[in-house]
Amino acid sequence: MKIAVFGTGTVGPTVAAALSTLGHNVVIGTRDPQATLARTEPGATGGPAFAPWHETHRQIGVATFADAAAGSEIIVNATNGGGSLEALTAAGAPNLAGKVLVDIANPLDFSQGFPPFLNPVNTDSLGEQLQRAFPEARVVKTLNTMTASVMVDPVRVAGGDHSVFVSGNDAEAKETVRGLLTGLGHRDIIDLGDITTARGAEMILPLWLRVWGSLGTGHFNFKVAR
Repeated sequence: MKIAVFGTGTVGPTVAAALSTLGHNVVIGTRDPQATLARTEPGATGGPAFAPWHETHRQIGVATFADAAAGSEIIVNATNGGGSLEALTAAGAPNLAGKVLVDIANPLDFSQGFPPFLNPVNTDSLGEQLQRAFPEARVVKTLNTMTASVMVDPVRVAGGDHSVFVSGNDAEAKETVRGLLTGLGHRDIIDLGDITTARGAEMILPLWLRVWGSLGTGHFNFKVAR
């Protein structure tokens, strides 16, 4: 499939490389492609320096948000949650209409320092905000409850015996996302319901951050035992 991945920090390139390896035609969407391609310093969140990363992933295109979205069937939002609406607005609502929008971002607010808090939380979610802003897109929330390396290689934690959630209003879009998750190696895929259930998935993040602080590693995930 033709997939646009928005975001050039840690998560975006990790997910883009994994989807490309699976045979998808992948392009990374960014605000300024030339500036992104010239970036030789690590990202603010510790992500890889983009220029040397791209040298080893030349099969992955780099384009503006609008051009990347226009040429794709699926858009993956891996931007910083605080900038997601801005990035998708730059992509243009017509370029998102009818397409599956996979939201793997979290609305983390660092304005009060670390650890961040969620904004919105409990009565709203980033997933819902995106669905309201782009009503013709088919938003599916998933993968936001784990670190990037586990998103794309679930077997590295407990042999893959852990859970991933999906939330969205469109059943067909959720099946498409289920196919992507299965391709990445996820086995326990739990459909939480409509897009309002993204609130619960996003509220896992405060717990995730504390577990990460306790364990000293992000190589873990949650399992729903039943």
